[in-house]
Amino acid sequence: MITRLAPLFLLTASFALGAGAAAQPTAAAACPHCQETTAPAAKTGAAFSKESIYQLDARFTDDSGHAFTLGELRGRPVVLTMFFASCGYACPLQVTDMQALRAQLPAGVRERTTFVLVSFDVVHDTSAVLAQYRAQRSLDGQWTLLHGTDDAVRELAALLGVKYKQEADGMFSHSNVLTLLNPQGEIVHQRIGLKGGLDEAAAALAAAAR
Repeated sequence: MITRLAPLFLLTASFALGAGAAAQPTAAAACPHCQETTAPAAKTGAAFSKESIYQLDARFTDDSGHAFTLGELRGRPVVLTMFFASCGYACPLQVTDMQALRAQLPAGVRERTTFVLVSFDVVHDTSAVLAQYRAQRSLDGQWTLLHGTDDAVRELAALLGVKYKQEADGMFSHSNVLTLLNPQGEIVHQRIGLKGGLDEAAAALAAAAR
């Protein structure tokens, strides 16, 4: 399914997140971390488009403990999903599908693509936990694993159309969305749900990477 992102500041919504409480979307509101005008791109000084999720300038932290903004992904095709490290079913399937998608990409596209996992679990998924997850899943340097503040995670989830809530046992129920971004950070395709759709995703990413 090809999905185009409307202007970033028109789509951002907040999702209330708490143990045992469902995440409820509020009315669309301006993202406090996003510029109402086109945001400057990291490092290059060039502008991000209004459709780019890289306008979200909230800071995350990677599994090496380094600060990270999504704009640092600019210039590469990206496959991104949201997950949590202690997930026992859906998230491992999503990662497996990302690995399968990687294998289907043309060599030139595969070498340029970055695969990104952003955690819902702002309490338990520390950099050390994500580093352990990387090792357990044998994820190489083309993978970026991120955790962030509650606000940063909720804002990104809203932009991607991902809903989630934390249950009483600490686990998360969540929608499963695999998002493909072109080198400018614009959504070119989303695979909704688990399993299937990898051929379409590979074709969309290859086209976006040209």
